[in-house]
Amino acid sequence: MNAHTQHFFIAGAVGQLECALDLPDAELFARPVGLALVAHPHPLYGGTMDNKVAQTLARTFLALGYVAVRMNFRGVGKSEGVHDHGQGETDDMALLLQHMRGQHPELPLALGGFSFGTFVQAQLQQRLLQDAPAQAAERLALVGTAAGKWPMPPVPANTILIHGEQDDTIPLAAVLDWARPQELPVVVIPGSDHFFHRKLQHIKNVVVESWHRRPASSTD
Repeated sequence: MNAHTQHFFIAGAVGQLECALDLPDAELFARPVGLALVAHPHPLYGGTMDNKVAQTLARTFLALGYVAVRMNFRGVGKSEGVHDHGQGETDDMALLLQHMRGQHPELPLALGGFSFGTFVQAQLQQRLLQDAPAQAAERLALVGTAAGKWPMPPVPANTILIHGEQDDTIPLAAVLDWARPQELPVVVIPGSDHFFHRKLQHIKNVVVESWHRRPASSTD
């Protein structure tokens, strides 16, 4: 992502997995305030950890003071293995979390994802909530949520959902149908396509402005 990005590998179930780590500006943050894992779009359609939306999410978390970590899913870049339709990718993201927890055991967790990556992160959060609630993410930021494409599980009420008005890959209507029964707000970027061409700045603005805001309860 920049000259300071650290690349490393972890051992996955089907081989080595390529990862990238960025640290928040030490002049702005005496110590990181959290750990953020970012998941990229679909590997079979050109998705990589260097995707512009994934990088925007990583930069956004850096601006919030988080350690930002990305991974190339199976079969992407220098990561070994083949695409596993979200199941193996969720396992791999859990391994990345375990690896990073060894370095930053005390930091609160955030999860960010774009398109297919939202499916992976929502599954990971569901797994954490079921198996290790104390280790679950404090918040999710999901862009181009994969509702209707993959069986998206429910997500916590404070999840930030951002979608393009003119997304023809994952129609806005499908996301609203998924979000409606959960009473989840969706931030719609007018005129934006699936890849947020010329609209990337809105992703950072929405996440930064929303991150520390407490969502109103149904009784407020």
